[in-house]
Amino acid sequence: MGCMDRPQPQARAAYAHFSPITTRWMDNDIYGHVNNVTYYSYFDTAVNRYLIEAGVLDIHGGAVIGLVIETHCNYFAPLAFPKNVEAGIRVAHIGKSSVRYEIGLFEAGEALSAASGHFVHVYVDRHTRRPVSLPDDFLAALRSLQVAA
Repeated sequence: MGCMDRPQPQARAAYAHFSPITTRWMDNDIYGHVNNVTYYSYFDTAVNRYLIEAGVLDIHGGAVIGLVIETHCNYFAPLAFPKNVEAGIRVAHIGKSSVRYEIGLFEAGEALSAASGHFVHVYVDRHTRRPVSLPDDFLAALRSLQVAA
């Protein structure tokens, strides 16, 4: 794999929306930086916060819930408590019942992402767990996260 194939940090302009995340003391591992598994928690936090604040995700009573079926992260620079993180999010693909979210985690004020990744949610009926078509209001909230190529 040549140098050009390697994933690169992303600029802030690559993302449609930013959500602040406060790092916690427990996020740091024994090496003094945020442990890699915690980045996935930040991804979840940023996307679900956006959906809840947009009024399209009712985590307690909504008929439709999202289940993660794929996730990936590339790490470029360490994050650490007590620094704050700014999570940039965008929607890369909207399917009939699935969405690919892409997230960039930035140390507050930094121009390039410390980590970039994605996850794919499949939206299902809360009770049957069968895939469902995305509701119109949900689609509108997702479309506002799309970034022109």
